[in-house]
Amino acid sequence: MVDMNEPIIVEFPLRGEWLSPNTPGSKIPSHGTNQLGTRYAYDFIQVDWERKGLPAYGVSLLQYLFGGVPLNEYYCWGKEIYAPCNGIIVKAEDGYKERARTRLLSDISNAYNHSHYFDPEKNNVQSVAGNYVIIEKGNKIYAALCHLQTGSIQVSVGQSIKKGDVIGKIGHSGNSFSPHLHFQLMDSIDIATANGLPCAFEEYELFKSDTWVRVTNGIPQNKDRIRSTGPT
Repeated sequence: MVDMNEPIIVEFPLRGEWLSPNTPGSKIPSHGTNQLGTRYAYDFIQVDWERKGLPAYGVSLLQYLFGGVPLNEYYCWGKEIYAPCNGIIVKAEDGYKERARTRLLSDISNAYNHSHYFDPEKNNVQSVAGNYVIIEKGNKIYAALCHLQTGSIQVSVGQSIKKGDVIGKIGHSGNSFSPHLHFQLMDSIDIATANGLPCAFEEYELFKSDTWVRVTNGIPQNKDRIRSTGPT
């Protein structure tokens, strides 16, 4: 397997400003496990950069802690996701319902149970990935985009796509702590048994010293404020 010194280069799959709280740029395995092809996986959320704690939602901390947050209060919920590479759609699983709101304690429990007790012989991959799309890039490289909004997937199996095509929208389906995009490269179409592959992003901008700096073939760190406008 390739290491992070030789990442596969793909296009950043989102537009606008983002934070990656789980990234191989800061920790490997980025999600604390090698299971389910997640060794080099990224999570992407949008936050309020002006509020203390960088919340990903528009309500108060008290409501988040005790009342839960409706999905439409999350800044990234419903944002479009774009193909990170040219390829063929080999999986497009939709129809998995999202929970109507996040609830801190039950979501923590759900995330822990799925990440520590997933058994490919007994568990359904969609219970973890939610609504998801897998793109075959070629050369045994597969891109997975997970936790999509129910009913938002705009591609179908067998379809040829180009880098930058709209795939679907960010959601909260499956094993999702809050609305976000989970993105990973892997060596198999089967998430349950795949090995993760390292990747870097062809181009994005990093907010550094009060200015935006262009980054090429970059791997975001977990505190980086990054943005992308798509292909230039």
